[in-house]
Amino acid sequence: MPIPHDATTLRYEVEPTLPGALQPLQTIANNLWWSWQSDAVSLFIRLDPVLWRSTRHNPVLMLKRVPQQRLDDLAKDTQYLSDLEEVAGRLQRHRERPGWFADAHAGDSTAPKTIAYFCAEFALTESLRIYSGGLGVLAGDHLKSASELGLPLIAVGLLYRHGYFQQYLTPDGWQMEDRPTQDFDKLPVSPVLTEDGKPVRVSVRLPKRDVTVALWRAEVGRVPLYLLDTDLRENTPEDRRITAQLYGGDMETRIQQEMVLGIAGVRALETIGIRPDVCHMNEGHSAFLSLERIRNLIAEHGLTFDQARQAAMASHVFTTHTPVPAGIDRFPAELVRQYLADYPEGLKLDMEGLLALGRDDVFNKDEPFSMATLAIRTSDWCNGVSALHGEVSRGMWQRIWPNVPQREVPIGHVTNGIHANTWLARPLAEAIDTQLGGRDRHTRPEDQEVLAAVRDLPDEQLWAIHEDRRHKLIGFTQREDPARPARLGPVRHADNDLDPAALTIGFARRFATYKRGNLFLRDADRLVRLLRDEDRPIQFIIAGKSHPADGGGKDLIQQIVRFTQAHGLAGRIVFLENYNMHVARYLVQGCDVWLNNPRRGMEASGTSGMKAALNGGLNCSILDGWWDEAYNDQVGWAIGYREEHSSPDTADEVESRSLYALLENTIIPMFYDRDDRGIPRQWVGMMKESIAQLGPVYNTNRMVRQYAEQYYLPAAVRQAKLSEEGLAGSVARAAQIDALRAAWPGVRFIHVQRDGEGPVHPGGRLRIAADVTLNGLSTESVRVQAVLGQVDADGVWHDARVLDLVAEGADSHTTRYTLDHPAASCGGFGVALRVVPGGPMVQGVTVPGLIRWHGERATAPEPVDVPEPVL
Repeated sequence: MPIPHDATTLRYEVEPTLPGALQPLQTIANNLWWSWQSDAVSLFIRLDPVLWRSTRHNPVLMLKRVPQQRLDDLAKDTQYLSDLEEVAGRLQRHRERPGWFADAHAGDSTAPKTIAYFCAEFALTESLRIYSGGLGVLAGDHLKSASELGLPLIAVGLLYRHGYFQQYLTPDGWQMEDRPTQDFDKLPVSPVLTEDGKPVRVSVRLPKRDVTVALWRAEVGRVPLYLLDTDLRENTPEDRRITAQLYGGDMETRIQQEMVLGIAGVRALETIGIRPDVCHMNEGHSAFLSLERIRNLIAEHGLTFDQARQAAMASHVFTTHTPVPAGIDRFPAELVRQYLADYPEGLKLDMEGLLALGRDDVFNKDEPFSMATLAIRTSDWCNGVSALHGEVSRGMWQRIWPNVPQREVPIGHVTNGIHANTWLARPLAEAIDTQLGGRDRHTRPEDQEVLAAVRDLPDEQLWAIHEDRRHKLIGFTQREDPARPARLGPVRHADNDLDPAALTIGFARRFATYKRGNLFLRDADRLVRLLRDEDRPIQFIIAGKSHPADGGGKDLIQQIVRFTQAHGLAGRIVFLENYNMHVARYLVQGCDVWLNNPRRGMEASGTSGMKAALNGGLNCSILDGWWDEAYNDQVGWAIGYREEHSSPDTADEVESRSLYALLENTIIPMFYDRDDRGIPRQWVGMMKESIAQLGPVYNTNRMVRQYAEQYYLPAAVRQAKLSEEGLAGSVARAAQIDALRAAWPGVRFIHVQRDGEGPVHPGGRLRIAADVTLNGLSTESVRVQAVLGQVDADGVWHDARVLDLVAEGADSHTTRYTLDHPAASCGGFGVALRVVPGGPMVQGVTVPGLIRWHGERATAPEPVDVPEPVL
């Protein structure tokens, strides 16, 4: 019946009553711990398999939609009730047991009590659509491992009304976007309330108005995730849309979202009584939190900006996931002036001083304001997400520390990982658990070496598990999506003819041009011959979204679809729509080979290949990101040899040929080399090594432990030390740096000489004396150092190390420093001398602009690994 558009509609819900015996289901549904517990998932599937699929695996919604009779029947099902009691008990024990962190740091008064982890997206389960891709999956896995390890971690993000878009393709392969609304009442989130029962509200100042922000909470095992939301009646329609879409809108929307995340996030925690010991900024989106924390310290203690910054940055950890400048949020200076107009006063800065915090070159007023640079300049602890990415990041941001050798730029690395219990196929997990006997993966989550037990599985058993997962993957590709909007018609790929026994190659990731999703198409004739080989068939299953504004990425998707159509390869190449966590599980658990071919140096880490490796999939990848450090010939294949090419086209040609050669000469023959029992023994051996070698290392339980030991614990110690006696340490550190800056222009080498001429012989001594003017600084406040290393014929340094010279004496103008070092090996060496800050207050800190090299030119040289040797 048509209803007049101006008629008032009273809406209401009809919900079943959950019987008392089934009440634990509500507790489990509202804690995302269930998402990595196969027995908990099984409870909801048994409740109603069809409803489980149609709700996109959302237990909270299921409990509002399941028929009352079904609930009443299960309340009398003794087996179901027994299983429910067991799962509910495991959740309770998980929340209550101390965990690795408490055991390892019992009695440590310097250990952090609260670590706050800020990120723009979190992927925890497909029904909570507050993620887009790899960054969110990494963040979600971080929280799950933190819960398993018992870290005192909380998380802060945004609650998006429309989440990230849902992807659908037109018949000719062009990506279209749909943005369904999320009903928060039907998600595992609840509003945070004040002590008197009112919803928590904070505000953030935007141009000419205050925006009100609500706070929600999700439970991730024992880790609370706080989510910020501006979709409130008290806000204007425009401001209600700030948290509408993840990575949606224009540049102005982005700065609004990032002010809500960073500034309102800190204020929301303060409102509910949480002041973290350590704040971890996972990417630069939340970097405004550093300004808010500094502003709070200034207001509370009457400090200068630099004094407050020293205290704040000691407790800040910044992780960059971006290997290219184009991937960083950089705002025009005028936009920052508009949005942060009220901030300089509270920071005791002028606007130019604030803008300088976001510039690599503080003197270049035409440079945009970079959120990553703001995070770096306000954090003592910075890292990339693989060894190679750490190296790339040190090169990207070397300008922040003029004349500091790239290898000494203070950006480390913690290689990413994945949460094993989320991504490991259940039959494989059960087989490994059986093989372990009395050892339990679940009660000792810090011990991931147990995955090596896969080596003891019979080849036949592992291969049967994998073949079953491949069959399930093929079946999944042929299934309709019950949540697909009817107006879009049926799924385009559901009538494919994929072969469940064929070598199946997966490629699934964000479609950006540098990831080269079309590289395997480069030699069409060669590829078609491989795909049409009836004796040794291969097939590709591909998935991934392109950002709505990335026309180049969308074009890559369309190229694949059109190639498939033009060559009649619907049974050999399938593009799966709407890549998400659910699709990813089928792919990483069912593919034989995982393909990854970015331009080298442009993949920060990558984690999809780790998920495939954990399930016995064999990686075939460019040596980039995590694979650059993980690869060996026992666990997969490398495309190329870390070469540098003269042009992108040359790289595409060389590396596509390398891929085809690997397929033709190694991968396909090995896969189809079967014994009389039909088992590819060599292939299965590599599967076992992939799981046993890579699973324990590329794992978020290892990763989170590393963050705790490498960053969180040292940050808490340094922050506590600087905060003693009303932040006296922070004030002292700022004073020392001010004194160093004032004197530094007059610090220089007057005379340097080496004792003797000609070569130094093995067993001899390298002796150097240097007279240095310190311009009033004490010898305790500086260090005079020698950088010593081998130098080849091209002037390139190798194996450089840093040695401290010893202060021997002083006159009215200079101090003499000496080095006496044994010559241990033969070859050509170089030595470069420098002065850097010293003393306990700046220990472990590289201060921008405070380094003086012997022979340094009046103007700073171009970035080099080490200045030219002077002796």
